[in-house]
Amino acid sequence: MEINGEKEQEKQQIPLLTPYKMGNFQLSHRIVLAPLTRQRSYNNVPQPHAILYYSQRATKGGFLLSEATGVSDTAQGYPHTPGIWTKEQVEAWKPIVDAVHAKGGIFFCQIWHVGRVSNTGFQPNGQAPLSCTDKGIAPQVRANGVDVAQFSPPRRLETDKIPLIVNDFKLAARNAIEAGFDGVEIHGAHGYLIDQFFKDQVNDRTDQYGGSLENRCRFALEITEAVTNEIGAYRVGIRLSPFANFAECADSNPKALGLYMAEALNKYELLYCHMVEPRMTTATKITTKTECLHSLVPMRKAFKGTFIVGGGYDREEGNKAVEENRADLIAYGRYFLANPDLPKRFEINAPLNPYHRATFYVADPVIGYTDYPFLDERKVPNL
Repeated sequence: MEINGEKEQEKQQIPLLTPYKMGNFQLSHRIVLAPLTRQRSYNNVPQPHAILYYSQRATKGGFLLSEATGVSDTAQGYPHTPGIWTKEQVEAWKPIVDAVHAKGGIFFCQIWHVGRVSNTGFQPNGQAPLSCTDKGIAPQVRANGVDVAQFSPPRRLETDKIPLIVNDFKLAARNAIEAGFDGVEIHGAHGYLIDQFFKDQVNDRTDQYGGSLENRCRFALEITEAVTNEIGAYRVGIRLSPFANFAECADSNPKALGLYMAEALNKYELLYCHMVEPRMTTATKITTKTECLHSLVPMRKAFKGTFIVGGGYDREEGNKAVEENRADLIAYGRYFLANPDLPKRFEINAPLNPYHRATFYVADPVIGYTDYPFLDERKVPNL
């Protein structure tokens, strides 16, 4: 018994491995599975192979975020991304959520709308993508460094149509709870629809959703209010990337934007705010991680709920951020993808599997998805 006690004491000394109470959820550690687009949900329907993928990365008291999941048929911009607006999609998510819960994990669904980061091929009846603007995006090399994405010129959302999109987020949140998820994360980052409204380099509206900082944040806050009213603030988080310039979506004063949102969100008593580090600026072949003077600390101090950070963290940096109280939880993407037992590896400081960028977005149900080895292969769940 003494040996086990000593092991537990060692574990407690690793900041990332200390327990944390996030609202009603008791977490056993602070390592979060970041929301990662995987493009393996054929026809926008989650597939059985996702049961193994997510359960591999689930631990008792571990917090997982799903890949970005579309709120409607206008929300799509990538092949084979999941949705949660139809009954079929809700039913398909259920066994995936059940598998995570069976291992004691806490599982939130990240809900998104890509806005203008799309083209007519992804849209119902070949219509133009929706945005806050009618300004388009130049073709871009995808994050896999190979494919070139083509974007169709968007159509500017009319003022009286904005409540329909807010309602799509509300219904998606309701559907996520029906599917068994513990909560939702509103995707307000990385150049997608909500971020397009935020950023003054994109948002050129002259109505109450454009111009001032307050107006540009109105859309996000209306979604936040609708979603929290629908499912309860205690199971709602939001992801923001004020400093990023994904999909030509930048702001002239990102610090003011981040601070305004951190403070405004307190009114809704959101469970958490999940922010992307300023050093992660673009989604290119090798996502840029730069040293920069900007910091999320002012937002951390302003926001009253749980504060999650993500963007290029390794074990040492994650431990330091928790130890210095710059964040409560750390989201890991590529490392967690390549190491399904990442919490265990961090606990014993084991070497990490390298990730294979070329297989991040292939549609294969196994390759680059569920075939990364565990420290002890005999522990791979046989589902």
